[in-house]
Amino acid sequence: MRAIVTGGAGFIGSHVADALLARGDEVHVVDDLSRGTPDNIPDKAELHLADIREPLDALFAKLEPEAVYHLAAQIDVRVSVADPVADATTNVLGTINVLKAAMPHSARVVFTSTGGAIYGECEEPAPESSPRLPLSPYGTSKLAAEEYLATWNRLYGTSHVALRLGNVYGPRQDPHGEAGVVAIFLQKLVDDDAVTIFGDGSQTRDYVFAPDVARAMLAAEGANGGVFNVGTGSETSVVALWEACCAAAGVTTSADNAPPRLGEIQRSVLDPSAAARELGWSPSVSLHDGLVATWEWMTGA
Repeated sequence: MRAIVTGGAGFIGSHVADALLARGDEVHVVDDLSRGTPDNIPDKAELHLADIREPLDALFAKLEPEAVYHLAAQIDVRVSVADPVADATTNVLGTINVLKAAMPHSARVVFTSTGGAIYGECEEPAPESSPRLPLSPYGTSKLAAEEYLATWNRLYGTSHVALRLGNVYGPRQDPHGEAGVVAIFLQKLVDDDAVTIFGDGSQTRDYVFAPDVARAMLAAEGANGGVFNVGTGSETSVVALWEACCAAAGVTTSADNAPPRLGEIQRSVLDPSAAARELGWSPSVSLHDGLVATWEWMTGA
């Protein structure tokens, strides 16, 4: 298959490119390198410098993709609050550009959305039918992009798929900027820096390993449209995650505490049963094994 991976120079996108190449596909990475790095791109994938906020029709006409894995996005919640127009320009208008460019080639689009930022507080593992209560413009922009995929499916008979991801972690995640807590914790351990846990550390998240997410994206190309959660169905508190990171690194150290951050979600966990039932996908890497693999990547072990 000839595949395009938007955002393929980034953290998750590069794992998708790896998985496609391992399957024997021809892979083209579309990225403006504003967040990603060429070092993440597999040798056998071809990089095309392009910004999804600009029309992509000519590039897609040249590449003639059969599938498009759309990961390019504005992912910083704080940026979305400070500049919701910029957030929507990338996440909504950029997605429309991808959909328009894919149409002449009948290329199925698999889009990465977000679970935690769309569902808000979870009393239990959230299924896809849960109320959608985004707490930031970022969550709203991802939800709007999902609705554009669904509209395309109704209007044009396409079969585009949206995946609502849990908290993704793994090798190549940048520990700086709007980084995941796993990357932050492990980098602090690498640097022997103090770690701060906000609040009492009872906040929970659903941590899913990046290569498992890549497998889900490949599995989704066979779906006839729809929205699917991609998580583990298990929640881990910040305190428990810190302890698991220390165990993965083989060290014992304590963390400092600070006042809770205003507006932080206390509980976020996804129900992935629909993905198991309809996509044949389930996570295969335990949190411990994923943390060990991430630690080894960060330390070059």
